[in-house]
Amino acid sequence: MLELRTYRGHIRNYKALEEELGLAHGLKREEREKAIILKAYETWHEKMGDHIYGMFALSIYDDESDETFAVRDQFGTKPFYYYITEDKKLLCGTYIKDIMEQEGFKKELNLDMLQIYMSLTYVAGEDTFFKGVKKLMPGRYLKFKNGECTIGRYFTPSFKADESKTEEEWASQIHNTLKDIMLEVKDQDESADSFLSGGVDSSYVLAMSDAKNADTCGYEEERFDESGLAKETADKLGRSLSRCLIQPEDFFATVPFTMKHMEQPLGDASAIVFTLGCKATAEHTKLVYSGEGADEFFGGYNMYHNAERYGENLKTFYVGNTNIMKEDEKKKILKSYNEDILPINLASEIYKETEGLDPLTIMSDVDIQIWLEGDIYLNVDKMSQAFGLEVRMPLTDLRIFDIASRMPAKFKVNEEQNKVAFRRAAANVLPAEVAYRKKLGFIVPIRIWMADDRYNADVRAKFNSPAAEKFFNVDEIKSIFDAYVAGDSDLWRKVWTIYTFLVWYQEYFD
Repeated sequence: MLELRTYRGHIRNYKALEEELGLAHGLKREEREKAIILKAYETWHEKMGDHIYGMFALSIYDDESDETFAVRDQFGTKPFYYYITEDKKLLCGTYIKDIMEQEGFKKELNLDMLQIYMSLTYVAGEDTFFKGVKKLMPGRYLKFKNGECTIGRYFTPSFKADESKTEEEWASQIHNTLKDIMLEVKDQDESADSFLSGGVDSSYVLAMSDAKNADTCGYEEERFDESGLAKETADKLGRSLSRCLIQPEDFFATVPFTMKHMEQPLGDASAIVFTLGCKATAEHTKLVYSGEGADEFFGGYNMYHNAERYGENLKTFYVGNTNIMKEDEKKKILKSYNEDILPINLASEIYKETEGLDPLTIMSDVDIQIWLEGDIYLNVDKMSQAFGLEVRMPLTDLRIFDIASRMPAKFKVNEEQNKVAFRRAAANVLPAEVAYRKKLGFIVPIRIWMADDRYNADVRAKFNSPAAEKFFNVDEIKSIFDAYVAGDSDLWRKVWTIYTFLVWYQEYFD
């Protein structure tokens, strides 16, 4: 008998799967997804992930064979962790806390991860800060039987440029595919809001949805505030807008909550803003759309303009969207340094998979496999779940990626613009000034707030704490902090990354 032991996610193509698998129609979501998952496993076994569009992380136990099977979706929108005890038992779940509460778990810090974290600002790859706890990576499945664990891969991003189509034809494919996905993204009896920034991705999702209200975050500091642009977009689309005003006091007070619920440290300052945004949004809805995925699939980041210049050098340094510290600096800062733990090692297999592809495609693939899973999707999942809010991301879909994987680089990034064909698709439903608006990013006034003595007392305290003494050469990190406060605002990421690790460490180990 098969038992669904762990599941979090949302299956979009459930109608097609019900038909293909011969299942009853009209079931409530929880019942139908359980039925689909068990029947899909019975039918396709480790290949079941190939047939599901949506978000999923799950485990199934087969009592006849005494085997556990687990699988994670193609892009890693939902997390899955596992741990093998000393007596060869499998502990697993979609939260690390689920594993920590089980018999046989031993809580130990994996110090090697600090070197990765200090460069990337997030936990990349299959290892975690908890020794022995591993992530099942995107597009992978796990089999556990007789004390033996086997990891397999059912999905690997692959790319082959199709030069036969025009920009307009690519835009049409994107638009028509998203139109189909939006019909699947919720049930008829559900209602949803939509997150909205000043950018094209969230604006496009809102325009294509039936959401009557959008949710945004803003600041009193005008040069960082996108909520005015969000208001313009919402007004043009005839939707109402809920604005969460982020104050620095609330921002810093929220850091411990975010690090605890994140379960691992995350040095992305926007995660704190997202936490507060989820809290505010959950007060009036339990379901919301969001626009993650388009930047990585369609060339949305400004640094992608440098792809051709980087060329073959990419494989020597590019490991994803952030890389804030070089090895020489970490050697000075860290009390313990392992020469074999290098961030670039995380991307070595990806560079083998992308051999011969153009530099933009290679950069995108690294971000899809490392950055999206380690930072973006982790943040979205953990913080929304902390408030009982469900986030669905229609642009993160295998069918959208299939278009991006065949699209030549020139329709993603050119000298003037990024997301070239994607913006043209969005212009079907958005005013031109929104569809072609320059990317701002999810910016946070942290670089000015954290230098202000009214708000940085805990940062100072953490930099002088016993935990700081344990891991860092305190004189080195204090000199970074002092230089930052004295006016070198570019150092804020380094200060913030050290601080968030120390806050997380206090939550889980002090």
